[in-house]
Amino acid sequence: MNPLPHTTRLASAAPARVLACGAFLKNRACLLDGDQAHWSALHGDLADPASRQALSQSVEELLALASGPLHAVAHDLHPDFHSTHLALGLAQRLDIRAIGVQHHHAHIGVVLAEQAICQPVLGLALDGFGLGNDGGAWGGELLWVNGAAQAQTWQRLDHLALLTLPGGDAAAREPWRLAAAVLFAVGRGSEIEAHFAPVVGASTARLMHQMLQRQLNCPRTSSAGRWFDAAAGALGISVRQSFEAEAAIALEKLASQWLAQHPGFDFTWSSLDLHPLVADFLTLKDKGDDALGQGAAQFHLALAGGLAHRTIELAASRACRQVVLAGGCFANAVLRQSISTKLQHADLTVFEPQFAGCGDEGLALGQAWIAGCTAAT
Repeated sequence: MNPLPHTTRLASAAPARVLACGAFLKNRACLLDGDQAHWSALHGDLADPASRQALSQSVEELLALASGPLHAVAHDLHPDFHSTHLALGLAQRLDIRAIGVQHHHAHIGVVLAEQAICQPVLGLALDGFGLGNDGGAWGGELLWVNGAAQAQTWQRLDHLALLTLPGGDAAAREPWRLAAAVLFAVGRGSEIEAHFAPVVGASTARLMHQMLQRQLNCPRTSSAGRWFDAAAGALGISVRQSFEAEAAIALEKLASQWLAQHPGFDFTWSSLDLHPLVADFLTLKDKGDDALGQGAAQFHLALAGGLAHRTIELAASRACRQVVLAGGCFANAVLRQSISTKLQHADLTVFEPQFAGCGDEGLALGQAWIAGCTAAT
């Protein structure tokens, strides 16, 4: 049986009483009631039947804690998630609204809820995947979100360059596929077999080239997480991942160690398109540990540089000086510190999640806050 939820106090009261069913990964539900956020236990990933059962139980426990009738139930936009089905069923049972909240919008909403930010913000939401309101696979997003009780008003302003996912979800498990897709995108598809036959076999590498040529099962994504995978695949750090974010963690470790040994190193990059940089990494993978470390450092600084440059441009055009950093990629200290420093040097105020965390484990708070703003209008 789940332990009783714990409670955190917000800086201001929510605009409505809402129960949110959380994300698919690192699932955790949240009841927003006045200035209190009541949290369930961390359930884990909803692909696991035990996690789905635990979430269903937690929703009933949170419902029993509410100080009055709910005004709405919040859920992710993805129609196939168990959390979405659960929210829709609860809303029907209670005869209240079920409100879908876009994943990256919810990440920014977490910080708005925690810190009672009243003015509009620019939000950088970086993670592996969230369904966009256009039906696309998002994950490297620059958003504008209104403040306080108007947080339901938002706009997608820009995003990282789209990266091809050959094989769809399989690409997230096999970073070499993403590196091959980068090579193809920059017009070097003929090199795929030579680079990857030694690690995956000639026939598999040749098949990947053909898949990209024909665009068979090759969706595209703006995901920052997948860009980390592509860089790790190009550097030869990761061919296949055995757990979530394995390639990104290895890439951060290399970058952190190399930067510690080369204080003052800088790398200028101002584009949201990392294709040419990552393609060049394929020339480094056989040049030793120092070359790999430098490549990992360059990737982090380039990603931070491109995002910071575009954010500073948008801040000027929107007359908006507040920036929120959220999403699981900000668990990466090298990336987080680099972006924060660049934004602060441009006299922008940077906000980050506090008690809820930057990843999906805190997403339900943002879902609940934004759905509450929607319900109150």
